[in-house]
Amino acid sequence: MHRSRSRAVIIAGVVLLASQTAVSCDEETSAVRLGNAEVATIDEIVEAPGTVTARTAATLTAPAAGTLGELHAEPGQRVRKGDVLAVIDSPDLTRRRDAAREALAQLPSGSPAGIGGISEFTAVRRRTDEQAAKAFEQARESAAAIADPQVRKALLDQVGAAEAGYRTASSASAAALRSVQSGVASLGRAMGSLSAAQRLQAEQAYELADAAVDALTLRAPVDGVVQLGGPAQPASGGSLAGLLAGGQAPAVAGGAVAGVDPAVPEGGYLAAGTPVVTVVDTGRLGLTAEVDETDVLLVGDGIGADIELDAAPGAVFTAKVRSVDLLPTTSARGGVSYQVRLDLGPLEKGSPTPRPGMSAIIRLKVRQAADAITVPASAIVSTGGRESVWTVRAGRYEAVPVRLGVQGEDTVQITSGVNAGERVVIAGADQVTAGAEAP
Repeated sequence: MHRSRSRAVIIAGVVLLASQTAVSCDEETSAVRLGNAEVATIDEIVEAPGTVTARTAATLTAPAAGTLGELHAEPGQRVRKGDVLAVIDSPDLTRRRDAAREALAQLPSGSPAGIGGISEFTAVRRRTDEQAAKAFEQARESAAAIADPQVRKALLDQVGAAEAGYRTASSASAAALRSVQSGVASLGRAMGSLSAAQRLQAEQAYELADAAVDALTLRAPVDGVVQLGGPAQPASGGSLAGLLAGGQAPAVAGGAVAGVDPAVPEGGYLAAGTPVVTVVDTGRLGLTAEVDETDVLLVGDGIGADIELDAAPGAVFTAKVRSVDLLPTTSARGGVSYQVRLDLGPLEKGSPTPRPGMSAIIRLKVRQAADAITVPASAIVSTGGRESVWTVRAGRYEAVPVRLGVQGEDTVQITSGVNAGERVVIAGADQVTAGAEAP
């Protein structure tokens, strides 16, 4: 009657079957085996498939099309947050920044020259607005092509702030023009307002282009270990965690050739979004387990677990539950399961160090009963939703209703109905008759 998902581990106490005997109720029937109910400590185990995880992994991608100009990191190298790992050469972004710098330098220091009247003022103002709109659109396109979500957001925020600032300046020059048209202000004062808008537009165009070029320098976002390349990401963005959860395999531009390192070398071409380097933070290894919905209510924070890695048979690893997800996922077996996240415990001396992505069997110790009265699971007889145990009392067999506590694959806790030391039928219960004489 035990649940197949659980196993019991005897931690302390005496062996349950110390006094097993084999007797025969009838020479023509199968043997009935007896054992004793004993006191022991028992763990109920929920077993689930799992995976070793790193604290985080960040893939740095090419912000724009270009070549890998400099590579400052080697595979396996440990780096610190902020270290420069690579520099991308992008002629398009560099030319755009240089053009913006030149346009800023050519602006007159005073009011715009050559404006002889309101119509010319209006034409210059319209042209300035068009140049600003084009610069903002180019900056927004450059930012949107950056795969790193944090860098992309920072640049898009910068574009938005610059655009809002320019709108204010442009509105001021429009108000000045209206004042001139109504005879309230002179054209000279309006030209000063237009000059301020022109300079602001040129400065912002240069700053945004320069920020896009700065994004070509890839810096480590976290402390960790370097691995060249990484999961391919679309130019519009997408997180590494999302790609890994989707089961996408690592890829590089152009595909990998057998026998050739797929990492992009210095001088190699990079399309926007091509992964250049991945930094894996292994400072705290953990695990994720897929726990079936029928078991997840037994799992809580702080529960311990024993870990078995497919890659390290025989090695001993421990872990502790950190959290249990509230929302379910569809498990590999097709049912509903919940992600349970665990922290890997200290490694024993001489144990191999797990690597992120390794497969594991996770045995969660969901319940424990110390000094419990236990019988073999085979002693439990279920009839009509009720459990009972055949005991030997006064030399005769008697079916005794029992209540169960912690349950495992091999042993079960009895919370009422049977006392420690009582003889119970552990095999051949179908051959026992109530009141029959027991040996």
